[in-house]
Amino acid sequence: MAPCGSFMLFSIAVLLELRPHALHASQVQLKGNGYEGVVIAINPAVPENEDIIAKIKGMVTDASFYMFNATHRRFFFKDVKILIPKSWTPKNYQKRKHESYEKADVIVADFYVKYGDDPYTLQYGGCGQPGKYIHLTPNFLLNDDLIDVYGLRGRLFVHEWAHLRWGVFDEYNIDKPFYISGQNKLKATRCSTDIQGMTVCNGEPCAEKDCIKDPNTGEVEEGCQFIPEKEQSAKTSIMYMQALPSVVDFCDENSHDTEVPHLQNKMCNYQSTWAVIKASADFKATSPMGGTDLPAPPSFSLLQIKERVVCLVLDVSGSMSLENRINRMRQAAELFILQIVEVASHVGIVTFNSGATIKAHLTKITDDNSRKQLIANLPTIAAGGTNICSGVRTGFEVVRKLDGNTNGAEIVLLTDGEDSGMNSCFADVASSGATIHTIALGPKAAAELEKLADMTEGFKFSAKDTLDSNGLIDAFSGIADGSGLIALQSIQLESAADEVEPGMLLSGIVAIDQTVGNDTFFTISWHPNVRPPGIKVTDPNNKVYTLADFVQDPVLHAARLQIPGTAQPGEWTYTFNNTLDSSQVFSLVVTSRAANANVPPVIVNAQLSQDTVNFPNPMVVYADVRQGFSPVLGANVTAVIELEFGNPVTLHLVDDGAGADIAKNDGIYSKFFHSYNGNGRYNLKVRVSGKNNVASLSTNLAGSRALYIPGYIVNGTIKMNPPRPTYTDNSTMPNLGTFTRIASGGTFFVSSVPSGPLPDVFPPCKIVDLEARAEEFIIYLTWTAPGGDFDEGQASSYSIKMSDSPAELRDNFDNATSLNISFMIPKPAGSRETFVYVPELEDKANNTILYFAMRATDNSSLVSQLSNVAQVVIVVPRTDLGRNDAKNRFSCVFWIFLGSAVALFFVVP
Repeated sequence: MAPCGSFMLFSIAVLLELRPHALHASQVQLKGNGYEGVVIAINPAVPENEDIIAKIKGMVTDASFYMFNATHRRFFFKDVKILIPKSWTPKNYQKRKHESYEKADVIVADFYVKYGDDPYTLQYGGCGQPGKYIHLTPNFLLNDDLIDVYGLRGRLFVHEWAHLRWGVFDEYNIDKPFYISGQNKLKATRCSTDIQGMTVCNGEPCAEKDCIKDPNTGEVEEGCQFIPEKEQSAKTSIMYMQALPSVVDFCDENSHDTEVPHLQNKMCNYQSTWAVIKASADFKATSPMGGTDLPAPPSFSLLQIKERVVCLVLDVSGSMSLENRINRMRQAAELFILQIVEVASHVGIVTFNSGATIKAHLTKITDDNSRKQLIANLPTIAAGGTNICSGVRTGFEVVRKLDGNTNGAEIVLLTDGEDSGMNSCFADVASSGATIHTIALGPKAAAELEKLADMTEGFKFSAKDTLDSNGLIDAFSGIADGSGLIALQSIQLESAADEVEPGMLLSGIVAIDQTVGNDTFFTISWHPNVRPPGIKVTDPNNKVYTLADFVQDPVLHAARLQIPGTAQPGEWTYTFNNTLDSSQVFSLVVTSRAANANVPPVIVNAQLSQDTVNFPNPMVVYADVRQGFSPVLGANVTAVIELEFGNPVTLHLVDDGAGADIAKNDGIYSKFFHSYNGNGRYNLKVRVSGKNNVASLSTNLAGSRALYIPGYIVNGTIKMNPPRPTYTDNSTMPNLGTFTRIASGGTFFVSSVPSGPLPDVFPPCKIVDLEARAEEFIIYLTWTAPGGDFDEGQASSYSIKMSDSPAELRDNFDNATSLNISFMIPKPAGSRETFVYVPELEDKANNTILYFAMRATDNSSLVSQLSNVAQVVIVVPRTDLGRNDAKNRFSCVFWIFLGSAVALFFVVP
């Protein structure tokens, strides 16, 4: 998250599937000084090759010793688990427990779209917040030729681990590889500046001045690169160029340069990498190990994914007869069995009230008949008390009958009731090796319920009692398999529910794109349970499906349409007509699977920055939209957040690199959420749509990564590496077409919300993309407008300061020179702002460097954090134009603010 105001947001410590969790769901633990439980998962599409396992072991072992020394004898890797795909030949591999592909800390997988072999770490949050995962390609592990490019694998792994675990950022800048220093020198963007090297132009030595393309911005000519000396004495920094043999440390307060325009400075308020690591919970919880011996090498466990084993453990206590809960539960469970759970899975059913009953022993899903057999055992009657532990233990009994243990099994636990004895089975749950996914139905579900999911790495969902909410069905739809076999998984395309007045319609469009279409279902239900609506579903070829084409369920008051074969890509329209004399609630769910096992579908990964939040801290909502590992840009992303009582809150998530969004065009759409309407469980659902010729795949891979080193200077001779592979031809990118997706982001808890109207305690968001550009006598400042409350609404005013020292702006902003911007009215959050300024010229020497920073204020006089510092170089033209001539020359320059106002601005004397 980008920091905003004076608040410190909580830090809570694949994209091939949905993952409704808080950001850092990793179960890595630091015991003593060693990391245990690191999971490295191999994608099921990777061809079987035991050399990959050997390379992983060598890499992590080398990394452990390198990291131990780099952190001054503080951290090493103690225990690592390698997760083997189910498709690989079974050997003496152990059976996994909670470990899954989707929760892995490191993923080994090829790209669908070719991006080369850059190792990278996907980071959602801001400075100090853990990343999502490290991604390595098989070729990176197997191809020793890449060692010249990235350095030894163990060193590189430490570089990526620092991103993942400690939330630090790169100390180089691909977009700005050179900058103009305060001494008016062109320098390579790096940390530390002690690293020696040579500037080359297209592989040949050149003077720094030959690289300068635009002195105002420090932009360099294409082909200009910094080539380091292979042998040198510089010891820092691992986050810049860990490949150099001499580099053994992170940049600290002594070697860090706050002037350099790299991401570490931008994202971490100019703190050094080592300062951020020292502020981490890991650092505070440990002390350096004594002695001089190295730690033991890490131990490795080889685990293999087996067939999926799931037991539905369903509450049938008396309270489930209220609010139509038993029928809604049955309907959602039926959808899970018919449409969600994958072929070859083993599924059982247990019900519980005061005691527990096995309704169906494990049944292997082989065809529609096996699914229907299970559905026949779903409960229809609710009565009695609530004993959750009885249901859980009986669920363990069911899954244990497959192979004698519960390792790797899943329990889907749904309840609406309180149970004071829940903690009696916590020990059994913790030692079971099974994963428990929890679904809290209604406002009185046990407060301790989610602890079962937390201790077993399960999903957490909640659902409202209102009929015009699909929360229960969305929860079951979000319980995806953790094997990484996305081609087998069900994908939710639509989830809509609404109360419809007599004679009125529920209508809409579902876009089925070319990446999905197999096993496509339209499922509709209606309440009250009188008679079905008039139904009309029309495919892109104008073929019409009516109620007669649906399979009706008179008990559940639902109807289901399965589209034969692969559904036609395009826009499918639907209308449901209320033929009653009273209002009726209609609900629609559309699911599908991948159209081609070799082409990954577009997937939405909805997540939250925290599991719990105390007012007045904000939450951040994320939606990661990808095809395979390729970011999807230009999508329309909406989050709906609802409490049991009160109206839902809708947020429009953006990927603009401002506000809560830390990087522009990385496929991660973000927004702050702070509109709390009470304490308790909140539920998140994300809706994503993309239009043909609007949504597209990014030609650049998102994430923080190790630097692709262009070459080295060895004994005075330049030795260039092969050019970094690029994939920038938009004409050959896959066409996404028009698509829709629904993803459940699970449940989070809010506390300490005061009663009555909430006070205004949220300042404008920090401006993180302030840029300065000079054109002769004019300086253009641009940025993204913050809101009055973080990245929502409108600020009331701006304050912009200027200095010839960036330190003055950071440390003494109020006393720096002000620009007259009092008449500029801020635009709504997310808008692009531009301010035009003509500096005084009489006392400015040629190549004067100016720095700018700013703050925003809201109507309650709450002030944002200081923005990033922007730099510009003033180049005085070789003419005798004086200041008055300059004014006259540019008096006709106008700038439009808010679509109408025209002005040219000058510094306040």
